[in-house]
Amino acid sequence: MSSGLSTAPPRRTTSPVEPGRDGSPKRVRKALSSRALPYLLLGPALLFELLVHVIPMLTGVGISFLKLNQFCSLAVTLAFSAVVVSGCWLLGIFGATLLQRNVRGRGPLRTLFLIPYALPVFTSAIIWKFMLSRDAGVVNHSLRELHLGSGETYWLLGDNAFISIVLVQVWRLWPFALLTLMAGMQSIPTDLYEAAEMDGANLWQQFRKLTMPMLQPVNQVLVLVLFLWTFNDFNVPYTLFAASTPASADLVSVHIKQNAFITWNFGLGSAMSVLLLVFLLLVTVGYLAITSRRARHA
Repeated sequence: MSSGLSTAPPRRTTSPVEPGRDGSPKRVRKALSSRALPYLLLGPALLFELLVHVIPMLTGVGISFLKLNQFCSLAVTLAFSAVVVSGCWLLGIFGATLLQRNVRGRGPLRTLFLIPYALPVFTSAIIWKFMLSRDAGVVNHSLRELHLGSGETYWLLGDNAFISIVLVQVWRLWPFALLTLMAGMQSIPTDLYEAAEMDGANLWQQFRKLTMPMLQPVNQVLVLVLFLWTFNDFNVPYTLFAASTPASADLVSVHIKQNAFITWNFGLGSAMSVLLLVFLLLVTVGYLAITSRRARHA
């Protein structure tokens, strides 16, 4: 017999999430802290980078709009960069081709060729400044002994200053081209040269038809790096000429320093710095686009 009372199904009560289970506040806080930890560790470095690089760059952009009334020495720097890059590459490819063969004294020659690159830049520039001096310089003394001139040439003044700075920069950077091209040549399989020799190709044909195409990726990076290093170089010209830089060696980097910190024309110095940055970015992007397109067509 029924009692007349309806029995309802038991209600399901939801208990609060116990600590330690998935989705608990404790686990959520732990996950958030683990995700934020890398950002907290990188925060000081990013802040320091912002203070050191980004803020001065933005400040320079703002100052650059103030009183721009001169042109920088772009033509001299372009000519200087073109001559230096060409000279470094020619000496590098010649040295790399020579040292790839089993010539006598190849080990000592490699060590000798790398000395300019191993020396600090200021040491190299100071040595060359002494060698190029008019009275006690080795260059004038050697020319006088070889009866190739009067031996009293002012190498650090006038138009000769351009020759001097090119000579020092090529001497300092060409070992880098040598190392890069040697590494590229060592990656070329010797079987290709043996097959070309069996087909009757002489040394010049092997170099032109085999070595140069295989070195195209290496040359692409090498020329760009040499150009950027040379175009931005400040240490060599400033060490050679100090504050009295001749007009023939008045590079953009030295010109920026003289205008910003000698004549206190910060607006002009900042403007030239920004233009230099934009110019190098455009040159880099354009150069990479052209060389990549040629490589795809090839």
